Amino acid sequence: MSKNNADEVKKISVNFLKKHDYFCGWRCGTITWTTNNYYGENKSSVGVDVSLINGDSYARIHYTQTDRTTEEKKDFDYKIPLVTTPCRYGGKRYWFICPWYKNGVYCGRRVGTLYKDGDYFACRHCYNLAYSSQKVNRRYKLFPLFDVFNFDDKISALEKQIKRHYYKGKPTKKQRKLERLYRRANINYGKFAKLEKENVL
Repeated sequence: MSKNNADEVKKISVNFLKKHDYFCGWRCGTITWTTNNYYGENKSSVGVDVSLINGDSYARIHYTQTDRTTEEKKDFDYKIPLVTTPCRYGGKRYWFICPWYKNGVYCGRRVGTLYKDGDYFACRHCYNLAYSSQKVNRRYKLFPLFDVFNFDDKISALEKQIKRHYYKGKPTKKQRKLERLYRRANINYGKFAKLEKENVL
C-alpha cells in the first residue's frame, strides 16, 4: 500500500517548540498554517500549551475542526506526553510520545515530529506517512541531507536498547554510538533547516 506524503500535512516538531521557547516551564500559544488552493489563501491554527511542571510533562493540543461535507464543527482537546534524553554536552532533548493506537496496538513511539493526516496529531508511523525524499531513487540516500529523516528512528531505537549509559565513568559502546548519531543528527538538521521552508508561521 502506498504511503501519503509527510511533507504535505500539518506538523508540529519539538525543534519548532524549542525555537519558540515553549520548554520554559509552562507556555501557551497558537501555531498557524497558511496554504494556497483554488479558492485562494487558507489559514488554519491550533492552540498549544506546553507544561513541564509538577512532574507531568506534556503538550496539550486543542482546536476546532469543521467537516467539509456536513459543515459540523467538532472540538478536539488532548495531551501528548513529553520525555527527555540527555545531550552529551549538557542539557536535554525533548521528544513526543505518540499516545495513539494503530490496528488496536498502542504506539508509544518517541518521536520528534507529529503529523495531522486525520483528526489527531500522531507520529508518521500511525498515519503510514513517508517523506518525498524516501520515494526518490535510492542513490539519494547517500547524501546527508536525505539522511536527516532517518535519525529520529535510529536514535529512538538505539535508546530503547541501552540499559546502561556509562560504566566506571566511561560511556558504553552503545552510548558512544548514540553520541555519534546525535552529532550527525545535529549537523544534518542544521543543513536541512537552511533549505527547508517551514510551513509553520
